[in-house]
Amino acid sequence: MLMRRIDPASGAIIMANGIFLYGGIQAFPYIDQYLGEVLAILLFIAWTGIYLRLTVQFFQKDFLLPFLNNPIQSFTIGTWIAGVSVLCNVLLKYFPETLLFLQVMSIINIALWAIFLVTMIKSFKTLLKEKNSSIHGVILLSTVGTQSIVILLENLFTWVPEIIFESLVLLGVLFYIVGVFLLARRYLTTKWTLIDDWKNTNCIIHGALSITGLAMVTGGLMTTGFMIWFWMSVFVLLVIVEVIEIIRAYKRIKKLGFIKGVWTYHISQWSRNFTFGMFFAFTLAMNLNSVYNFPEYFIHFQLILLPLWAKVVLLTLILEIWLSFYSITTSRKNVDLLDLS
Repeated sequence: MLMRRIDPASGAIIMANGIFLYGGIQAFPYIDQYLGEVLAILLFIAWTGIYLRLTVQFFQKDFLLPFLNNPIQSFTIGTWIAGVSVLCNVLLKYFPETLLFLQVMSIINIALWAIFLVTMIKSFKTLLKEKNSSIHGVILLSTVGTQSIVILLENLFTWVPEIIFESLVLLGVLFYIVGVFLLARRYLTTKWTLIDDWKNTNCIIHGALSITGLAMVTGGLMTTGFMIWFWMSVFVLLVIVEVIEIIRAYKRIKKLGFIKGVWTYHISQWSRNFTFGMFFAFTLAMNLNSVYNFPEYFIHFQLILLPLWAKVVLLTLILEIWLSFYSITTSRKNVDLLDLS
């Protein structure tokens, strides 16, 4: 029997759960101490199952060519890259003795990113030439995938020249600028409704900046003043985007009811969990990094925010896991956890 195809964005499941184990779990020391290693192993098992199916699927001709030639869907390769990057960082955190194995995984991941780079450039060229009313935040996975490689290199390879880090960070920023331009053009020049046309993946608007900030902080790049300005910009953008999400949820519930409006599983929902977790990881990294000399008022604000935001990260992750299995087990909608439907 042929293996059932899964959504190409399934790597987002690893991204969302992995970033919690990498950052958010530190706000819950008992979970970290007693369950951290077990959860890391479970994440690796989940990664093995998902990526085995993705690999088999990737080499099927009737999937590969249409997928790579789709200028929007092809960006979901970014979830594969970021998923491996996050997994490697999680395993390094809990099992540092596996460094050599993780370095091999990283090299393979970098090779995949190089392939992704070619498809990204091709897809961006296509999208820039003509308006596309179906563009959404998935195109910003170009930034997420690239910056995840930066963090991977910084944590697993001590000999990589700083110029490589700086160049990749700037490349990721360039992808972000192009992506935001395309999103702005889409939402400013075409008719759309908040209920139907604002996608879950638009939260990557702030998530892509959070991972960019984490890459900068991990490598000790940029000045203290710049990082303060950058973090505040990400925070403000997060608030704006999530307020839009709350209004959208209210409108959807009012029109479609609670179940159809917000309590129906979709693979893209994991992007929100990832972006929430990434903002926590970015903020925590700023507090722990001794390179920067942040003013006391700034540190104090972050120290108040971190435990509160950690609870948001954990709660939304639990809800998404619950919703995922609820969608599978109920007779109302029997779907594959990794399926798009």
